[in-house]
Amino acid sequence: MPELPEVETVRAGLARHVLDREIAAVEVRGPLGVRVIRRQLGGADELAARLVGRRFTSAVRRGKFLWLPLREAGGPAEETLFAHLGMSGQFLLPDRVPQGQQLPEHPHLRVRITFADDGVLDFHDQRTFGHLAVTDLVPTLDGGPGGDAGGGLSEPVLPDVAQHIGRDLLDPLLAQGSPGRAALVRRIRSSERGVKRALLDQELVSGVGNIYADEALWEARLHYDRPGSRLPSARVQLLLDAATDVMRAALKAGGTSFDSLYVDVNGSSGYFDRSLRVYGREGRPCDRCGTPITREAFANRSSFRCPRCQRRPAGR
Repeated sequence: MPELPEVETVRAGLARHVLDREIAAVEVRGPLGVRVIRRQLGGADELAARLVGRRFTSAVRRGKFLWLPLREAGGPAEETLFAHLGMSGQFLLPDRVPQGQQLPEHPHLRVRITFADDGVLDFHDQRTFGHLAVTDLVPTLDGGPGGDAGGGLSEPVLPDVAQHIGRDLLDPLLAQGSPGRAALVRRIRSSERGVKRALLDQELVSGVGNIYADEALWEARLHYDRPGSRLPSARVQLLLDAATDVMRAALKAGGTSFDSLYVDVNGSSGYFDRSLRVYGREGRPCDRCGTPITREAFANRSSFRCPRCQRRPAGR
């Protein structure tokens, strides 16, 4: 599933290409397209009615969640197109074609947004776990900015369906030394659950998924099942710093692309997978000590770790 760096790469691409362009038409393609807009209670007709004639004012992200605030001419943004990429969702910008001609059909095209200037924004989703919906913007619960709008933070609003989502580690309100970071450390240390489960809890801190959790745990030399309650504050801080650094590095590389599913809006792959230390490296030597990396079952997925650098805690 795309994590913060992959979603931020998509957000930045959308900000460059689709803002302030009038939406002329919206098409939902077939039953699988209907599945992608399953959270739009009025279906395809409602989606089109709430998009056509309006413009995206910005592209905003919190963790793995992405939204494009909408406005009509001269009006404030009170609604937004909310998107979750799921496992295989992609926003893509196909080449523009002369008016009256048809763009080639992609087998995983689910929703097509056409702009008044004939440009097109497509949403592809092979597995259809992603979703799109126009929803209301509401004030943030803490009064802070809703998310990252690129080069600055957004207004203190966010989609009503995302009110429960925690801030992410690239948010200045969770920066090292901030009250938000101190509160996050306390919450992790108050729990008996393993620290990887805490990192993956999107209501606690958003944006970290399986890949970057494993990478951060390796950097911090922590086993994924070590309880937060057994860690001093400094070790939790070290883990959060590691997760932040790993995601910043991944973002510079355009994210992690294992196949054609994880690409930016122009279809380009990221290349951070070349820098991964443990994830997907079962049997390869640890870059620190040379011990073969192991793969273990974890919450219906896998965890990768170095058995020597990340020893299992006693009693777990």
